[in-house]
Amino acid sequence: MSAFVDEFMAKIKADNPCEPEFHQAVQEVVESLEPVIEKNPKYREAKILERLAEPERVIMFRVPWVDDKGEIQINKGYRVEMNSAIGPYKGGLRFHPSVYLGLLKFLAFEQVFKNSLTTLPMGGGKGGSNFDPKGKSDLEVMRFTQSFMTELSRHIGDRTDIPAGDIGVGGREIGFMFGQYKRIRNEFVGVLTGKGIEFGGSLIRPEATGYGAVYFAAEMLATRDQTLEGKTCLVSGSGNVAQYAIEKILDLGGKPVTCSDSGGYIYDEAGLDRDKLAFLLELKNVKRGRVKEYADKYPGAV
Repeated sequence: MSAFVDEFMAKIKADNPCEPEFHQAVQEVVESLEPVIEKNPKYREAKILERLAEPERVIMFRVPWVDDKGEIQINKGYRVEMNSAIGPYKGGLRFHPSVYLGLLKFLAFEQVFKNSLTTLPMGGGKGGSNFDPKGKSDLEVMRFTQSFMTELSRHIGDRTDIPAGDIGVGGREIGFMFGQYKRIRNEFVGVLTGKGIEFGGSLIRPEATGYGAVYFAAEMLATRDQTLEGKTCLVSGSGNVAQYAIEKILDLGGKPVTCSDSGGYIYDEAGLDRDKLAFLLELKNVKRGRVKEYADKYPGAV
């Protein structure tokens, strides 16, 4: 690394201790931009990189809620509003025990660049909580998300900050949060993406990310005069993205043989077909089960 990158990263690490994910993300970007900075001293003088690496705003709050036993639980809530230079903050909400400020700063930082590549007027942000939706009842998830949105609603808006879903936050959670936002603010606006079609969501929004990943793979294969027809495909995950990736692989003639969750993975040498996919959808979306139950249902899978 050059002296400039060393100096820059030393300050980032000093100002943001114990946040290795954030350090890594910033370093990758700074190293890639170094030639541009060297050719354009005005960017360095204007502290462009320093501005990009420092969130415009960080919101941290407690989220009290009541579980099904009537006991009060407390979780942490976050929203990192990283950069709004070209539009309102945009980025998902993640509910997972691993969530902490450093992780969300890393994700928000990368979201700025991802959103800019769309050419749409969107800034970057990320938020979430260390709440774990696994093993929680629908009512517990509802009570938590309503409490979470009670505080978050003060800081978001259709022209300010527009959250979406991420790990642990699907259509159910988005629906609960949007309902609470409407109740508090008394307005029906596009403040959350990922909503159901019935209340302002976009057509095929649930399918979009999974389909897009497969279309991207198909386009890469096309550069080598190949298609997905007959190809064996490995899919990571078993949530929304993975489910629709499997569906599109089947549409294009491929053979998906894996899926996974935090408890492990399954390998089905025969491949997932439409019936097996239907079982997986019910298992994950309705029963909230684990992929190991797939192997119990289909003995040919391990």
